[in-house]
Amino acid sequence: MEDLLQVGAITQPHGVHGEVKVFPTTDDPKRFKKLKEIILDTGKEKKVLEIESVRFFKQFVILKFKGMDTMNDVEIYKHRNLYVTRENAVKCAKDEYFIVDLIGCRVVDENDRALGILQDVIQTGANDVYEVKLAEGGEVLIPAIKECILSVDIEKREIRVHLLEGLLDETIRA
Repeated sequence: MEDLLQVGAITQPHGVHGEVKVFPTTDDPKRFKKLKEIILDTGKEKKVLEIESVRFFKQFVILKFKGMDTMNDVEIYKHRNLYVTRENAVKCAKDEYFIVDLIGCRVVDENDRALGILQDVIQTGANDVYEVKLAEGGEVLIPAIKECILSVDIEKREIRVHLLEGLLDETIRA
């Protein structure tokens, strides 16, 4: 499992006082209010930054880091990702998982037949959709609903599914 979880990406400086505009990649942007520090991936190193202030503007989070007081201080971090440690991450509710923990899991049907590997999770708004690369080639999209997702075992890296009738008929061939 990943030790760091992405919560946002700096898009650009915001104003001249060292603030940055962040596109949140977390389900709950308000979580930034509770963070005291964040980890910036500079491309060369992971740098821990202390958060001085947080505010919100449209769909963005505006962050100010301690010790960075000018536009020039933050300009070099455009398009860089922001992370939190797993211990500082929001706790998942029952039957909720971090996407990063699901990707790469083995997918099997209710009869223990190996189907493939979960490649991606598509967030549609209504429910997530699991993109599974099939062992025999192609891929299938499985809705992440109770009728289809029977169990998820992150420790074993396995997802047990029930394929609705006709779902494999809709297989996307690469």
